[in-house]
Amino acid sequence: MITARFRPTIAEVDAGAIRRNARRLLDAAGEGAQLCAVVKADGYGHGIVTAAQAALAGGASWLAVALVEEGIVLREAGVDAPVLLLSEPPPSAAPTLVANELTPTVYRAEFLDALEAAADGSARVHVKLDTGMTRVGVAPSDRDELLARLAASDRLDVEGVQTHLARADEPDVTTTTEQLERFAEGLAAVTAAGLAPRLVHVANTAATLVHTDAWRAVLAAGVPTAAPLVRTGIGLYGLDAGPQVSAMSHGLEPAMRLVSAVSHVRHVTEGTPVSYGHRWSAPADGWLATVPIGYADGVPRTLTGRLDVLHAGRRRPVVGTVTMDQVLVWCGDDMPTFGDEVVLIGTQPAAEGGGELRIGIEEWAERLGTITYEIATGISARVPRT
Repeated sequence: MITARFRPTIAEVDAGAIRRNARRLLDAAGEGAQLCAVVKADGYGHGIVTAAQAALAGGASWLAVALVEEGIVLREAGVDAPVLLLSEPPPSAAPTLVANELTPTVYRAEFLDALEAAADGSARVHVKLDTGMTRVGVAPSDRDELLARLAASDRLDVEGVQTHLARADEPDVTTTTEQLERFAEGLAAVTAAGLAPRLVHVANTAATLVHTDAWRAVLAAGVPTAAPLVRTGIGLYGLDAGPQVSAMSHGLEPAMRLVSAVSHVRHVTEGTPVSYGHRWSAPADGWLATVPIGYADGVPRTLTGRLDVLHAGRRRPVVGTVTMDQVLVWCGDDMPTFGDEVVLIGTQPAAEGGGELRIGIEEWAERLGTITYEIATGISARVPRT
């Protein structure tokens, strides 16, 4: 295993910010609620173990992952908190899932068969009802049959019931209300089948922050004896859940800072073309700084001509085509120095007027027409997390 590090490009992860965000999300969820911290996709690019430990320290009682393999990483790191699998794995994964004490989400009879065969005693499960996401979960037409199957099993313990909201980050649409109405119908079917879940969950980050009263009313009416659980992912890392759900306006803090340093300095004359395709030429005599980070690190090539960085307390443009390992920064009349810090995501003290300059993941997402999730998870594994 290579432990030496020579390139200055790193992602600084603030575990304290994740811990504080977990506490704020738990507070937003309201009295009696529990927090399930979603740490899939390597903790949304922040490091799965770091994110898990920080979230638990902030009050989370559950963790959630997408893959059995991710759950195993947590167990091997010594994390013993309950870990929820957000989707069913292949039936062949059931023995490994049971051996690592992971809690599966279930919605297919075929997987229930495999789980019963693998279970040593009673296995806890969370049933997923599809209320309009139309991705995974048991459809309304198949719901009653699956619930009856679970109620008849002496090896499967229905600990939780859940659904997932498709447009909770769009407060003005009616979709969330409609899904909550369908979930209420589903909860009535759950109790009619003789099942008594101890946890019920529907809220992601956006729903936790802006639809709290609505989902809490549904849960209180449907299974009043169950505790509400919220599954928060993107907010845990201090990032916007969508254009209408600002993390910072809810007191959440960004937890990642992507930084590098000047690796080469060059003075060029007006008209000098740079980088692949010569898509940019120097508008005047001036200074260029080379920075060792590129699209192999998670800086999308499609940000060519649309990316700024912070250097020497000033916002500066990245010029020329973003390449696999390097970008070029136009410094104009200011001569950069080898080793100067360059911030691609995060803050840096301003050169003038005091205060800080900031470039957020949200800015990248807006310029690319995508979401913060894709940017955070796209910072590649070759960038060390510190």
